[in-house]
Amino acid sequence: MIPGKATFEATSDLAQNHPDLTFRPLVAGGPLVSQAGFGGYRVAQGVEMHQQALAHALNQGINLIDTSSNYSDGQSESLISQVIAAGIGSGALRREAITIISKGGYIQGANQQLLRQRKAAGNPFANVVNYADGLDHCIHPEFLADQLSRSLDRLGMDCIDGYLLHNPEYYLMWAHKWHRPLAESRESYYQRIRLAFQHLEEEAARGRIQYYGISSNSFPAPADDPTFTSLETVWQIAESISNQHHFRIIQLPMNLLETGGAAERNQSEDRSVLTFARQKGLAVLINRPLNALHGDSLTRLAEMLPPSYPTTPIEVSTLVDRLVEQELAFQQEFLPILALPAVEHRPLLEQLSLGRILSGQWRGLGSYQNWQDLQHRFLLPRAQQALKTLSNLPNLPAELLDWSDRYVEAVNTAFAAVGAFYQEESGKQAEAIKK
Repeated sequence: MIPGKATFEATSDLAQNHPDLTFRPLVAGGPLVSQAGFGGYRVAQGVEMHQQALAHALNQGINLIDTSSNYSDGQSESLISQVIAAGIGSGALRREAITIISKGGYIQGANQQLLRQRKAAGNPFANVVNYADGLDHCIHPEFLADQLSRSLDRLGMDCIDGYLLHNPEYYLMWAHKWHRPLAESRESYYQRIRLAFQHLEEEAARGRIQYYGISSNSFPAPADDPTFTSLETVWQIAESISNQHHFRIIQLPMNLLETGGAAERNQSEDRSVLTFARQKGLAVLINRPLNALHGDSLTRLAEMLPPSYPTTPIEVSTLVDRLVEQELAFQQEFLPILALPAVEHRPLLEQLSLGRILSGQWRGLGSYQNWQDLQHRFLLPRAQQALKTLSNLPNLPAELLDWSDRYVEAVNTAFAAVGAFYQEESGKQAEAIKK
């Protein structure tokens, strides 16, 4: 377990050693944090590039790390622990010089299993919002206590500097989805936040967190938006709990296209969220600085290197068609001779359907980032599971092993072509935005 927490003294020493970086107080009298932080959204333990990126950032003076319990299903926190522990062990880092932000609220991945186990035992979490299949949400004190303990274990620390409610507006989204009266929904919403804040004050008193706050995509929304989270109301809740409260951090999206944090006057006295936060001395963390939700798609706000091997739509379609051919070969030639119950045929065919999924659809993915997400979160895991199942079967014919090699090659070439197409398209879009 890594003891300690971020302090003003240690972060001040760090700032003096990195005069080329800009540092700001997280809160009045609190630790100094680098103006640019390290986002842990897609990083995971076991990925060497992610480990190297975080280690490099810390070595260059970046001392603000943002993560969450549901980022890579907890593996983001595990990676952060691994890198920081190594840095402390080598003498290159001090725990007191690093500010760690994490979050809780999502019930996905391993938390879905936890939810099922609690229900089966007759002890479910209270106030769970079932927003969609595989996506539940909860900010009840009992759930937050559980999630904070798990985050501390994964981080290997006894204190998290900032702990945020992660998108609590899922309750408002759920209520709007089911046409609940807005006034009643908002009353219930802020009551849930009050209960969460009361619990987080207890966690601060126990020393498991330094500060707490909210990460909400609806802070910058118009005040009449049914999912709007009012910073002013949230502040009043914290003030009513204690005049020495630890509500000190908010997080919201802001970038070239999403400007509501500064431009939307959704607080009293014609103030924006940023104006209100500055007046109250709240730390503001920005998510989505280089990706924007614009219209119905995600727009990348960063320059994209051109692909090493540019490709044309005709070439992509040809390679996707070859992938489909390999999948049909498996279905027609090999599946009938496998020693598998018929009931297991359909799952295998569904998993080995990457070409059929892409065929006729690959042009409509919207962006390079969308393609990356689809590839790594959905398509590749399906194929990997199928190939693992096949490799565990006894007495595989040599022809099937040869097919497996051809299929992997077909997947790799087709995916590289799709990626090159979207990489080039994203580069053109970024250039247009830049102009």
